[in-house]
This record gives sequence, structure tokens and C-alpha cells, in this order.
Amino acid sequence: MYTQIAERKVNQLKASGQYREFVTINRLNHNYPMALVNKKAEHPVVVWCSNDYLGMSQHPVVLEAMHKAIELYGAGSGGSRNIGGSHHYYEELEASLAEWHGKESALVFPTGYGSNDATLQCLARIFPDSIVFSDELNHASIINGIVSSKTEKAVFKHNDVAHLEQLLAAQHPDRPKIIVFESVYSMDGDIAPIREIAALAKKYNALTFLDEVHAIGMYGPRGAGIAADLGVAGEIDFIQGTMAKGIGVIGGYITASAPLIDSVRSFASGFIFTTSLPPAIVAACSVSVAHLKQSDSERSALHAKTALLRAALAEAGIPVMKSSETHILPVLVGEAQKCKNAARRLLDKHGIYLQPINSPTVPVGTERFRVNVTPNHTEAHIRSLVEGLSEVFEYYEIRHLALQPT
Repeated sequence: MYTQIAERKVNQLKASGQYREFVTINRLNHNYPMALVNKKAEHPVVVWCSNDYLGMSQHPVVLEAMHKAIELYGAGSGGSRNIGGSHHYYEELEASLAEWHGKESALVFPTGYGSNDATLQCLARIFPDSIVFSDELNHASIINGIVSSKTEKAVFKHNDVAHLEQLLAAQHPDRPKIIVFESVYSMDGDIAPIREIAALAKKYNALTFLDEVHAIGMYGPRGAGIAADLGVAGEIDFIQGTMAKGIGVIGGYITASAPLIDSVRSFASGFIFTTSLPPAIVAACSVSVAHLKQSDSERSALHAKTALLRAALAEAGIPVMKSSETHILPVLVGEAQKCKNAARRLLDKHGIYLQPINSPTVPVGTERFRVNVTPNHTEAHIRSLVEGLSEVFEYYEIRHLALQPT
């Protein structure tokens, strides 16, 4: 019975065009953004949807640090942070992350998903009778952390400061309140009104939790993010980030005051009862962060290439969704099966890898390609992408659509 139920659910996904399929992408070291599909060396493809925004996963200093740590300490960490897994690289990385965001302390988790999920569940338990205010487009890790905590939640319209204030004002002044939002939203490429939300938090005595995962390394002084770019990082209680995107490795983290971080370290079950990251991973993260703090070349190249690609797409009549104001360039397709078919044709005919973004990641009817250029893409790569998208859009009669900002 259970197998049949599960199979029926999957078949429903397949019938709607929302079934997710893996494409085996083997990214080539020292040759990013080129990759092999299923180890077919004779047909390398160009990757256009990686979160390795700055190409740091293949930077020589990162690779060297990882190799050195493996030689010194082996492959695994040996346990949780509380039981044998707190090697010395953690101390270096957490101090560096705290300094990066102007906070007293930091705590590293195995993934960015885990840092959101575990921290938000923990905060709801630390602050009795709390209520969480969550942007309607927040990431699944945020949503899961809030839902799993069983605390009361209020969802405000995306980036709508007036609606958020309306919800805040309806609560008792002394009730614990947590506002959770992102700086850069990964599917639309837009930026939150961070300064205004921070002001509301101060007015209504709310704690702020800002997810900066799609901004870390790319924006702000020394790549510290959008809040730092606006000069309001000090007004945000928690800044959360990942090391799997701009930093180029894996892992998540939170930064905040020392007492807040210590409370999460002491009470978050998703932190306490999980194995820590291996020394090689943490060492690689640490040197990547150190490099991005002092080097502007990668983020400058990213923004220059983004401007080139945005202009090339516009000239070809392929509009980027109007919400986008960052390096994330979403191109609307608008139908799940057509999006999957177009992605397959791009791969097979043009040697271009773009993953179709379908429901439930985005709402039905807004299926899209999420295009990310990197410093490693060339102008020839950009021309090839635009030509490929133009051919595929014409072949499948995809209307050239763009959505207004929400």
C-alpha cells in the first residue's frame, strides 16, 4: 500500500511536468565554468546556474588549504562540536566571520539550510510566547524552522514594509517578536528594504534575523553583504550566511552578539546533535573568506559580467524579470513542461546547462531559468548563451515574458 501511494504521488509530479531529474554535472577543476555531463569528455558544457558565484571553489588558495588540512588531519572531523569535532580551524573561521559582519561572535553549521532551520527553532524555544514575522518569499529552510518550532507566525507580503508594520502593531509591545527576511531573494533577484525593516524592529522592539546567503562575498565593503553595504549591519541582531555560494565550499553560519550565539550553541538540537564539518572543509572556507575580505577583483568581475549579460539578453529580446536588481537574472518561461524541454534542448544542442526552476520552488505559471554569470565566463560564453536561448525560445514558441516587481 505505502509503495503504491508514494508511486502515485510521484506520477502526479511527472504528469504536471514538475518532476525533478538530476543531471550529472562534473565541473572541471581549473576550467570552470566548463563541465562534463555523465563523464562524456568529448562534449564539455558551460554551466550557467551554479551558486559558485565567484568561482572560489577552484581558487588556488582554497584548494591548497584543503589539501594541507587533509594531509595534517585526515578526511573527517570525528564527531559533533561537543564531542571531538571542534578542531582549530573552527576557531579561526568563526572569529573571521564575526569580524566580517561586525558582530561579537559566530557559529558554523554543516549547511546553510541547517543554520536557518536549527537557529529559528531554537529562538522560538528560548523566547516563550514569541511570534515570528516572515516574508512570504523566504527560503524553505526558514519556513521549515518556523513551522517546526510550532510558534505563532505571521507572513507579510514580500518586501512590504507597510504590511509588516500593520502586523507588528497588532501585537502587545512586550511580546517577543522575531522578524525573518532575506537580503537578496534567489528566485527573483530583488533586494529587501533592510533599512526600513530594521527601523520597524527598533520601533516595535523586535529581534531581526537576516539571511544574506545570496549576497555574501558579492556586495558591501569586503563582500560583507547588503546590510553592510547600506551601513545597517549593526542594527541587525542575527546575520546568517552560507559558505556554499560566494565562498565556494559548503557550510552555514550565524553571527550575532556573544550571548545570542552562546544560547543557540547551547540549546539548538540541530547544532548539538550533528557531526561537525571536516578540517579540510573549514580550512578551505577560512582562507576563502580571508581572500574575499581583501580582494575586490572577483566581485568587480562578477558585476561587470552581469551587466554585459543583462545588456546582451535585452538586445536579443529576452527580458530578465523586472524584479531583478542583482547578479541573479531570472528569465521567465511560464510553463513547467516547456521549461524542462527547453533546458534539455539547451544542453543537447547548445552545450549549455541551465536547470529548469519549476513549482514548488516558484509559483505555478512563473517557471523560469535562473541565470548566473561568474567572473570565469567569457564574452564568447555570453554570446553563445544568448544565441542558444533565442533558438530554444523560438523552437518552443516561448513568449518573451517579464514579470513586474512584486
